[in-house]
Amino acid sequence: MPSNSLIPLNHSLDEAAPNLETVAVEAQQMEKFPNSVTSSGNARDKRWIEASTEPKIPELRKTLERHNSERQLIVIQDFPDPDALSSAWAYQLIAQQYNIQCEIVYAGTLSHQENIALVKLTNLPAKRWGIQNLKEHDLSLYQGCVLIDNQGTTSQLMPFVKQAGIPIAVVIDHHSTQGDLQSEFADLRPQTRATATILTQYLQAGLLKLDSNNKEHVKCATALMHGLRSDTNRLMQAQEEDFLAAGYLSRFYDSQLLNAVLQTARSRRVMDVIERSLKNRKVHNNFSIAGVGYLRYEDRDAIPQAADFLVTEENVHTAVVYGIVHDEDEELEVVIGSLRTTKLTLDPDEFIKEAFGQDINGRFFGGGRLMAGGFEIPMGFLGSFNDNSEYAKLKWEVFDTQIKQKLLRLVNPKDNLIQTD
Repeated sequence: MPSNSLIPLNHSLDEAAPNLETVAVEAQQMEKFPNSVTSSGNARDKRWIEASTEPKIPELRKTLERHNSERQLIVIQDFPDPDALSSAWAYQLIAQQYNIQCEIVYAGTLSHQENIALVKLTNLPAKRWGIQNLKEHDLSLYQGCVLIDNQGTTSQLMPFVKQAGIPIAVVIDHHSTQGDLQSEFADLRPQTRATATILTQYLQAGLLKLDSNNKEHVKCATALMHGLRSDTNRLMQAQEEDFLAAGYLSRFYDSQLLNAVLQTARSRRVMDVIERSLKNRKVHNNFSIAGVGYLRYEDRDAIPQAADFLVTEENVHTAVVYGIVHDEDEELEVVIGSLRTTKLTLDPDEFIKEAFGQDINGRFFGGGRLMAGGFEIPMGFLGSFNDNSEYAKLKWEVFDTQIKQKLLRLVNPKDNLIQTD
């Protein structure tokens, strides 16, 4: 996953978050009645876009021009969400205007049902490059690397990209800064809700003119609308720039296609993980903390879905769900967790970084954005699969206790943290 200023306190959530239909109607009115009152709003919207993207648009243009006719690798996080997938696709289409050939790649897997549906229904051109089969791909073909919706800390591909000597040409992200990242062009906006909003602003500024008669453009606009909607909690945490971006996309996206993506049902395995999280949760100071045991690699996205569910419980403002994910292909195990919160004063990025710290290379084990965060902790020497059920149970108990201790150190700092029962 899926990374911020707050909704003004004098506005209710309902006032701050009109639905997609409202945004669409307003956008259509602007087009039909350019001389009406809404035309002044249209002009204001244009000024907003220009102000929020300056001087990034001309800088990005020059960067793309310098790399005309080259080949770039767009790297997104190992478990890409709709924001990353749609934004990477938008960049790919923009780059095509400069004869730059791009491939969108990720090392992990698509396990969330909506993400799978999004890729299949739109034919979104993202490819899985598993680490085990990376030798099949010739990295020398690429003159530049592009990081979209991440800064290289959430992709297993980055060490190989660096080893191949591929320079980082472009970084576009809305998460907090993850470290010292050297790139030719960078547009990092921690206060922006979604990377899809940033890419949509690029489109509005003319880097690519969307055509409603172009099926690929329509599908990309639909994906961007989904990415924007996903990272703003169905527009409930959206800001003005997000609504303006949604209004622009409403002229091009396919509402029936988006509805088909959103109607995807949860799998039985996801429901089982949610059930486990309910059974194992411990509530402390309005924090709900749940370990869900062992999961298969392909079920990894059940963890954030369980966190989404737990945070809806009465008298809970923050939920943290975690488990040990086993990757049979790579023969490794990692602790993966997700945080969801409705508490405006809690910064998920700061909370996760303070709770779990960083490795010996200074890389944080996790981070976040507004209302959401995640972490991934390698298990090192203990990270191998073992058929012995007693050993597996003992290993889980050790990691479960240690994670709870680190979380409760912040949640209940005065408690005896070893006692988690």
